[in-house]
Amino acid sequence: MTGRFAGRMLAAALGTALSLAAALPAQAQETIKVGILHSLSGTMAISETTLKDVMLMLIEEQNKKGGLLGKKLEAVVVDPASNWPLFAEKARELITKDKVAAVFGCWTSVSRKSVLPVFKELNSILFYPVQYEGEESERNVFYTGAAPNQQAIPAVDYLMKEEKVQRWVLEGTDYVYPRTTNKILEAYLKSKGVKDEDISINYTPFGHSDWQTRVAEIKRFGSAGKKTAVVSTINGDANVPFYKELGNQGVKATDIPVVAFSVGEEELAGVDTKPLLGHLAAWNYFQSIDTPANKAFIEKWKAFTKNPKRVSNDPMEAHVVGFAMWVKAVEKAGTTDPDKVIDALPGTTAPNLTGGVSEMLPNHHITKPVFIGEIKADGQFDVVWKTEGLVPGEAWSKYLDGSKDLTADWVKLKCGNYNTKTQKCGG
Repeated sequence: MTGRFAGRMLAAALGTALSLAAALPAQAQETIKVGILHSLSGTMAISETTLKDVMLMLIEEQNKKGGLLGKKLEAVVVDPASNWPLFAEKARELITKDKVAAVFGCWTSVSRKSVLPVFKELNSILFYPVQYEGEESERNVFYTGAAPNQQAIPAVDYLMKEEKVQRWVLEGTDYVYPRTTNKILEAYLKSKGVKDEDISINYTPFGHSDWQTRVAEIKRFGSAGKKTAVVSTINGDANVPFYKELGNQGVKATDIPVVAFSVGEEELAGVDTKPLLGHLAAWNYFQSIDTPANKAFIEKWKAFTKNPKRVSNDPMEAHVVGFAMWVKAVEKAGTTDPDKVIDALPGTTAPNLTGGVSEMLPNHHITKPVFIGEIKADGQFDVVWKTEGLVPGEAWSKYLDGSKDLTADWVKLKCGNYNTKTQKCGG
């Protein structure tokens, strides 16, 4: 009796354990998990923390609408801490351990390059919300920030035509995005007849703080009797001492204007704007743009953060657009299966906060408006120029020898670097 009783008890215990184990995957599938991969510490936290916050707001909003496919969305937040290899580790963790349906993340191109092999190997989806250097189109990545033809080239065109600039300082942080962007800009400037001696290119490390010598060199370069401008791809917290030093040395926007590609409202919040007045930034969104959609978004953002001083910026809007496109694609596919969502995304549209509707193109880039803004005393921007319509993002630059024959098309050609001359996919 005792043996049979013990056996029954064991069998019952095993049955309970098995039924609990069987229930676990079902419980795990009760929500659709969304990965948020942004630096909350280190040199890039100044820019990336706000992107984590806006993703939490978007997910909360979607859940209030009833979630997605009848399930609630669940944010999974990790901190890669401005450490590029750690981005890859955290991405792997999000996909394999947390089983996220998609990841919204990265800021620097070096962080994006770090995670690319992980997304390809594990066949997951990354939405990348920041302006970048182009020269890339990956099946598993959707680029909602600007390509060079949607930011860098229009900014240079504006300075040439409106400011009559003849000498160019290409000043950047030493990593992939500034180096490749400046390679494109150098080729573009030379195609416009600018001579070698009228282009100065310089790179400094992340977090660079001692700008005295470099700003003195920029002043010297700008004293040759030709109108000079700085095209800045300085990233992260190095921007604060850079602009401060410009002010210390009396470099005004009227003398040598700086147009920045990585300085927005978030970077200017809490900074003394006196040295920055009149300097420029090129983006696809500014908080100051007066549209009903933008007003409503700003109100929601301030209410969500419980902070009336919180600002909005361009990469935040890129997440707004990208998230809306992902939701639409998942609804269209009827599943979060990556292959089906990747196929559903091209052709998907979402309204911009500044007016107009962006579309996801077959090259996994989107159409965007371009604005040039002048920095004001309150840390906001006065728009001084904009494109007439939306500009389609180009994955490959027509100004670089190794790129001008390449096109990206994941719909018909199923290739990110198709050579139109050899009619072959580069792999």
